[in-house]
Amino acid sequence: MERTDRDVDDFLAALGGDRADAMRELDRVISAELAGLERVLWRGVFWGGTEQSIIGYGAITQPRPKGGAVDWFLVGLADQAKHLSIYVNAAEEGAYLVQRHASELGRVKVGSAAIGVPSLDRLDLEAFVRVLRRARELTPDVR
Repeated sequence: MERTDRDVDDFLAALGGDRADAMRELDRVISAELAGLERVLWRGVFWGGTEQSIIGYGAITQPRPKGGAVDWFLVGLADQAKHLSIYVNAAEEGAYLVQRHASELGRVKVGSAAIGVPSLDRLDLEAFVRVLRRARELTPDVR
């Protein structure tokens, strides 16, 4: 995955399909909570080998278990084939925040650092905002 120069607002405006409005709403929520941080469109081959576009919020240096650290984002938002994915790359007490707060996030699928959202009405937005705020608190060097 690499940063692009494509304008995020243009990317969002060009989205179609059932989840386009949900993507724009989640972008609004995330942008408000992470105001002042970088907001960049990333594009390339993601885990699993699929070509993806991910809106990244907040620039961080992410340590990797194998190899050196990489430039990455604190929070990412992507439209997948069957759901929206939200990646939250912040951990507390040895566990990713989304894992620690999985039971609060609503009827969504939670992975290691990802939330799978089939429709916006299944995500508890208040709990999600709390996770975003905590992610920012835990990452003081985010840009």
